[in-house]
Amino acid sequence: MNEEKMNQNLSIVDEENSELQRFLEFSLGDEEYAIPLLSVREVISVPETTPIPKAPSHFLGIMNLRGQVISVVDMRTKLKIKAKENNSEESVIIVDLDGMNLGIVVDSINKVLTFTLKDINEVPEIETQVNAEYIYGVYRKEDSLTVLLNVAKVLDIKDVNAMAKKAA
Repeated sequence: MNEEKMNQNLSIVDEENSELQRFLEFSLGDEEYAIPLLSVREVISVPETTPIPKAPSHFLGIMNLRGQVISVVDMRTKLKIKAKENNSEESVIIVDLDGMNLGIVVDSINKVLTFTLKDINEVPEIETQVNAEYIYGVYRKEDSLTVLLNVAKVLDIKDVNAMAKKAA
């Protein structure tokens, strides 16, 4: 009976692992990153922003998107990644983080990745530019790796909320 229960639990885990995950892949410098597609509202070209005094260097300012004031953050500056020069593909991903909309500047939008949870590898125990707590895992495809980011942790939502209040 114990073995039967264990097999049921394993089949539940297998079903969860086989559920398709969708992530939006983008480039920061020469590296590829992705965030859950469900958190993405839209992708736009880089707008004009209004700077906020005494804001951190990665906080570009605020923008007006169809009557809504949205904070804009340069993900490259936050993660200390050198931006591509003369980049015509630079974009802003508008993400919804717990009901708060935020713009994230990236070098380019690549594609939507679709995979199962079992395709995600754990974060290796090494020093990287990206703090390990910011990462869900790593998706390996053919001969390249894509880092799956937890945007809420990367941007420290408390900081973003404070900037939004300063702007208001």
